[in-house]
Amino acid sequence: MKIRLFTIPNLLTLSNLLCGVVATVVALTRGDLALAFWLMVLAAAFDFLDGFVARLLGQSGPLGMQLDSLADDVTFGVLPAAVLYVLYGRASGGVLPDWAAWSVFVLPLCAALRLAKFNIDDTQRTEFCGLPSPAAALFCASLGYVATHCGWALPREAIVGAAFVMGALMIAPVRMFALKFHGFGWRGNELRWSFVGVALAGLCLFGVRAVPAIILLYIVASTVRWLLLRGAAPLVPQDRRGD
Repeated sequence: MKIRLFTIPNLLTLSNLLCGVVATVVALTRGDLALAFWLMVLAAAFDFLDGFVARLLGQSGPLGMQLDSLADDVTFGVLPAAVLYVLYGRASGGVLPDWAAWSVFVLPLCAALRLAKFNIDDTQRTEFCGLPSPAAALFCASLGYVATHCGWALPREAIVGAAFVMGALMIAPVRMFALKFHGFGWRGNELRWSFVGVALAGLCLFGVRAVPAIILLYIVASTVRWLLLRGAAPLVPQDRRGD
């Protein structure tokens, strides 16, 4: 079987990986959490585009799926852990010792489990089982951004708590809605359009400061939806990239 390495979708996935690697280095060596955040946002855009372009060009395949997961574990696992690690080092007070900073690296472990499960779980094609790794990563990275630019003082306990809660949510059996619209109408997309509207309003009013609240809103809305619809059979169509 001939394997094509350098397709357009794979190059987009590699761009995601490159952004994640550079952002991790920037966070750990320069402490620039704002730049790390924006590089993660850029990586998330590449993560969305690789799947879209793969479907558009008919170039989806097992290589792209595996490459996507490897890239995502760096960008949405290692990078947010690096951001929290730097934040922990800057935090003062609290009862946790210095060595507890290493506990934030539970994130890439949970992200790896999340992504591996996504690759083999056919029920996650229209909705997710567990918090998507990009959402967990953006929550953590946005904490670094707002702590740097808005003067938020986060205690060590909150930083470690964020790592463990986001990690646990990634591997939790909670069904979470995906922003995959069924056409552009309101019917059948009520929750998605409502969430997008609130998210855009929050970003317009508060900028990056709204990101943690938007992610928390997504978690709460998904959990309530899951509890209400528990036991309903999920739909199963096609796409394997972009968790």
